[in-house]
Amino acid sequence: MDLDLTHPALTDLRATCKRRIPHFVWEYVDSATGTEAVKRRNRAALDAISFRPAALRGKIVPDLATPFLGQEQALPFGIAPVGMSGLIWPGAEQALARLAVAERIPYGLSTVATRLPEEIGPLAGDRGWFQLYPPTDPDIRRDLLRRARQSGFHTLVLTVDVPGPSRRERQRRAQLAIPPKLTPLMLWQMALCPDWSLRTLKNGTPRLRLMEEYLKVDKNAPSTGHAGYLLRAAPDWEYLATTRAEWDGPMIVKGVLEPEVAVRLRDAGVDAVWVSNHTGRQFDGAPAAIEVLPEVRAAVGADYPLIFDSGVETGLDILRGFARGADYVMLGRAFHYALGAFGARGAAHLVHILREDLIANMVQIGITRPGQAASRLIG
Repeated sequence: MDLDLTHPALTDLRATCKRRIPHFVWEYVDSATGTEAVKRRNRAALDAISFRPAALRGKIVPDLATPFLGQEQALPFGIAPVGMSGLIWPGAEQALARLAVAERIPYGLSTVATRLPEEIGPLAGDRGWFQLYPPTDPDIRRDLLRRARQSGFHTLVLTVDVPGPSRRERQRRAQLAIPPKLTPLMLWQMALCPDWSLRTLKNGTPRLRLMEEYLKVDKNAPSTGHAGYLLRAAPDWEYLATTRAEWDGPMIVKGVLEPEVAVRLRDAGVDAVWVSNHTGRQFDGAPAAIEVLPEVRAAVGADYPLIFDSGVETGLDILRGFARGADYVMLGRAFHYALGAFGARGAAHLVHILREDLIANMVQIGITRPGQAASRLIG
C-alpha cells in the first residue's frame, strides 16, 4: 500500500485510526472536555491566518533544520508528550522514541506514560525530553528527576495547566477509567479490533507504571483512583523555583497562556515557555493558543525561546505557529492518530506528510526557513 496515495493527509490517518482502535480508546485520544469549543476554536483560529503568495522569486530551496535550546533539530516540529500513549497504540512510546532518533527531532515522554523512563530513555538517545506532572511529595519529585536524568533525558518539561482533573465527558460515556476497567461493551469493542487487541495482549495491560510505583511510597495518597492524579500537585512559584534548582539541564514550562506569567518564568530561569491550551482537554473556556502566542512573544521579547502546540494538523499550521511567534512547534494527538492507523509506519508517514507540506507551502510564500514566515503574513 502506497500511503502517499491512500493517506496523503492527517485527516486520512485519523479516519483509519478511528476504524482500527476500540471505541473507548478512540474517545480517549480524540476527545476534549465540555462542549469541545476550544478544540474547534483552535482550528478556526489557525485557519484564519493567511499568507501572501510570492511571485517571481526564482527557485526556492527550503531548509527545515531548526536550532532549539542549543540542539540542532532536523525539522521545526517534534513529538509532544501524551499520557497513556500505549493505550492508544501498543508500543507507542517505544515507536515514537525510535522515530525521534531517526528523524532527529524531540520526543517527550509523559510522567503518565505506560512505560518507564528507564525503558524509553535509551531508545530516545539525545532526543529525549521528560515531561513532569508535578508530584506533591518532594521526595517523589526528586526521585523522578533523578530517574529521568539517569535514563538519558536531558530536557525537563514541567506541565502546569492541570491543577485538577477535567471531566472529559466523552470518555465517561465510553466508560473509560485509567487504568482501564473492562466492561462487556469494551470487550466487544476490542473484539472488533483484533490487531489492536493482540498487540495489547503482547505488550500487557496499559498502566501508569511509573506513578503506580509511588503509590506505595506516598502514605497520604488515597488507595484508589487514577495514580497520576492521586500524586499530582497544583504547583506554585515556590514549587517552580525548587524544581528549577533540582534539575541541572534545560527546563521548559508547558501550558502557559498568560504573557505576564511567561515573563516571570523567563526571569525565574526557565529556559523556554510552551504556549498551549492542552488542546481543550482541560478547560473548555480557554482562548485558542495561537491567538495568545503573539501576546506572549511581545511580552518576553524577540529572543526568548517559545514552543507552540494546540490543534496543529499540517505543515501550514506549523508555519502559522512560527509566523505568530513560535521558535518550535510540537504535535501530540496527531502522532497518535498516525500510530492508530498504521503503527510505527503511520507515525513515520506523518513526518513525511508534514515535511512535504512544509516544503510545498514555503515555496508558495517564497521563504527558505520557517522563521521567515512572519514576513509573509497578511494582516
